[in-house]
Amino acid sequence: MAHFAKLDKNNIVIEVHVVNNDVLLENGVEVAQKGIDFLNELFKETSTWVQTSYNGKIRKNYAGVGFTYDGTRDAFIPPKPYLSWSLNESTCLWQPPIAYPDDGNFYNWDEDAYQLDNTKGWVLSDGE
Repeated sequence: MAHFAKLDKNNIVIEVHVVNNDVLLENGVEVAQKGIDFLNELFKETSTWVQTSYNGKIRKNYAGVGFTYDGTRDAFIPPKPYLSWSLNESTCLWQPPIAYPDDGNFYNWDEDAYQLDNTKGWVLSDGE
């Protein structure tokens, strides 16, 4: 199955739809434009659709509602979770300014703690 993300005017993903691979075939080769044409015909509209992939083989990340499609990077980028996090250019995923502790425990990010002391940020999860 092929997956396509519908974008709004700001390149934000507003829907993701599945299209049977057979729809994309042209002389035995998958053609993304055929999926786009199929979706526009199905929904009786002319929208911006970009193919996405569960396995990350195209556009770095599987598109989800709220993700941004960056045409320059040809990547889907999730919403930025915290002000202090930065974009990893190779994965197009957000990363914290402090590495996740490697002690076997579960932690949550606390942006307020990081803003007060930029050597802190990870707090032990209370298990909820």
